[in-house]
Amino acid sequence: MEPQQTPAFFVRGPSPIARLVFFAALSITLMVTDARLHYLREVREGFVALMHPLQVAANMPVDLYRQTADYLTSHHQLYLDNQQLSRQSLEHSVALQKLQTLEAENEHLRHLLGAAKSWTQPAQLAEIMHAGRDPFSRKIVISLGSNQGILAGQAVVDEAGVIGQVTRVYPFSSEVTLVTDKELAIPVQVERNSLRAIAFGHGRDNTIDLPYLPANVDIRKGDRLITSGIDGIYPTGLAVAVVDSIERNPDSPFARITCIPVAGIENYREVLVLAMPKPETYQQAHPDPAAADKPVSPKPAAATPAPSNPTPSTTAVPPANANR
Repeated sequence: MEPQQTPAFFVRGPSPIARLVFFAALSITLMVTDARLHYLREVREGFVALMHPLQVAANMPVDLYRQTADYLTSHHQLYLDNQQLSRQSLEHSVALQKLQTLEAENEHLRHLLGAAKSWTQPAQLAEIMHAGRDPFSRKIVISLGSNQGILAGQAVVDEAGVIGQVTRVYPFSSEVTLVTDKELAIPVQVERNSLRAIAFGHGRDNTIDLPYLPANVDIRKGDRLITSGIDGIYPTGLAVAVVDSIERNPDSPFARITCIPVAGIENYREVLVLAMPKPETYQQAHPDPAAADKPVSPKPAAATPAPSNPTPSTTAVPPANANR
């Protein structure tokens, strides 16, 4: 008589190694499909929209703590802030008077030179919800999305300078890539001598690099980098970074330039999202210099129509033997 086997208490499935291989292959397939064919964009946007209430609920304790801390601010601190703001208001009033005079003089000079007027872009105020989860990228999530008219490519700034650019838009939020991310590049120029360059984020730390500049380039430590405006996204003159160090290696034809961003990426909670400029506005503000050098061909004069009944000439022709 054969011994009866005891049934297993737990039903065993595939081995852990087989499960690991299966889910790894599935993950790689989904990532490749999303990167090449963009099939999962709608799924991702819908998932983010569904998770938005949970995200708001998760941030509610932090928001409640901030609101409570703001409410319980001491009277003495408010008095000091009021005094400081009053002093700054007085200083800014004096500076504003000088600025109005400079603007009037600038407008007069532009009128004399026939230059186009500087263009401005409308902006929307957004709040930073949280930073990106990927430790190898520099990204933040703001509280405005496609429902508020946000588009991918819009510039994001704060009171100090450029923060980054909108790279992904969801219905209720947007993802902003910071200027320190290695995948973001900004056309800049040195404020001191108007030297143009392309600034790239370092990626591993909060610094910006200026690659591919020759070793003898006219740039110094402490130079201020501003947006050049040639890309049509960032207005001209926004602060980007300050040159921190310059390394010149005799074995390399290029200098290694490291810059520190001036925007308060880690300090502020509110940012401004600049609207995309209109093409005709950008062309008026940045006319093509090559077009001004082209010679203007004169218009051909209109031909004078011949009269319908030509009158014979009355000029007398002297006879051949008049002088004989």
